Amino acid sequence: MRKLILLGICISFLLPTAMQAQYLRSSYFMEGSSTRIQLNPALQPKRGYVNLPGIGSVNAEVATNSLGIQDVIDVFDSDGEFYNNDKFYNRLKGMNEVNISANTDVISFGFYKGKGFWSFNVGARADVDATIPKTMFDYLRATDADNFSWSGESFDIRNEKLRLNAYIEVGAGYSRAINERLTVGGKAKLLLGAGNINLKINQIQMSGKGTGYDSEFQLKADAYMEASAKGLELEEENGYITDLDYNSFGISGYGAGLDLGASYQIMKNLNVSAAILDLGFISWGKSNSQVAESDKNTTINRDNYSDDVLDFDLFGLKKKENKSRTTSLSPTMVIGGEYGLLNNKLGLGLLSTTRFGQLKTYSELTFSANYRPNTLINTTLSYSMLQGGETFGIAFKIGPLMLGTDYMYFGNNSKHVNAFIGLSIPLGKKI
Repeated sequence: MRKLILLGICISFLLPTAMQAQYLRSSYFMEGSSTRIQLNPALQPKRGYVNLPGIGSVNAEVATNSLGIQDVIDVFDSDGEFYNNDKFYNRLKGMNEVNISANTDVISFGFYKGKGFWSFNVGARADVDATIPKTMFDYLRATDADNFSWSGESFDIRNEKLRLNAYIEVGAGYSRAINERLTVGGKAKLLLGAGNINLKINQIQMSGKGTGYDSEFQLKADAYMEASAKGLELEEENGYITDLDYNSFGISGYGAGLDLGASYQIMKNLNVSAAILDLGFISWGKSNSQVAESDKNTTINRDNYSDDVLDFDLFGLKKKENKSRTTSLSPTMVIGGEYGLLNNKLGLGLLSTTRFGQLKTYSELTFSANYRPNTLINTTLSYSMLQGGETFGIAFKIGPLMLGTDYMYFGNNSKHVNAFIGLSIPLGKKI
């Protein structure tokens, strides 16, 4: 399990993509697209749809605040020890933030019935948030040197955090026009928890003594961990946790979620809309949950100290009594407005999205120009300006196929590049 977590964190440093989780913002004003209801359940598509299983709606996004595509090249040039690469190291910030999000709908479809639009989906989602201080890389670089001696050396690593949440979502949505101007919508979701980890490392203090190969260091740790998953076990040695072992898959928690949205036409050519997404929680049972807290003040010799970004040997965690626990989702607030031109075939839009992450809040402001000659063809050019500087995006829908990105790559060391692919079968039109 530890190796999987570490792999995810390493990937998050190497794959630069969007700061907003799981949604293609460039699709928000594409009236012919079914994906817009992911951002606002009140935004009805022009037709019903059936997304093809697995590839009908796929999002996989990663974010860091420090590294970009050029760093991938630097990592490969460093022969595996990427933290020893000076270019990589110099781009690190004092606190390096990581967000990984992925979701896919195994089953999803929507259709018009009477005066309303119904949508259903069954999918899987995962979110990882982490913060890794630069002092951790200082420690790794220093201790990796052949002539390193702990004599007179000390390290103080603070506020390293990891939060992971994975679950299955079963959702049912409904939207309806209240009158000619106002449309409201909502989506209720049953959440089946697959796994959750909350690891907080407040401080790791290391101070050395001795010289040469006789050198060693005194270790003090202040850390806390809660983890829930079916088949999750804590591996121990001398009373301290050394790893997490995950040996089966199953449902270990149950919860509920809610999306709410509305759209209002102020005048003939001007429409405003807003939504709040992922209001919800998951309760994890006591039998599937593990709790550990640090209690470590020990001496480790030169041969035993860690060379990993995330290593339980440094945290001094001891198993505590299991307990049931409840975790929340990471809500997203969406506010948009669009002015239509040329009989609404062309639209100029402004979209604000704010994701309240477990460790940090991310906001983005996106301008877009949207061309929609008919329900089969929709295109959008977008411009985002808050997260990671100024970036351009593009999305287009041709018949059942939709492709898009909020962050186009122009050959620089961009931190933000994402992609979306969707393939669906159209159903009946709106009456």
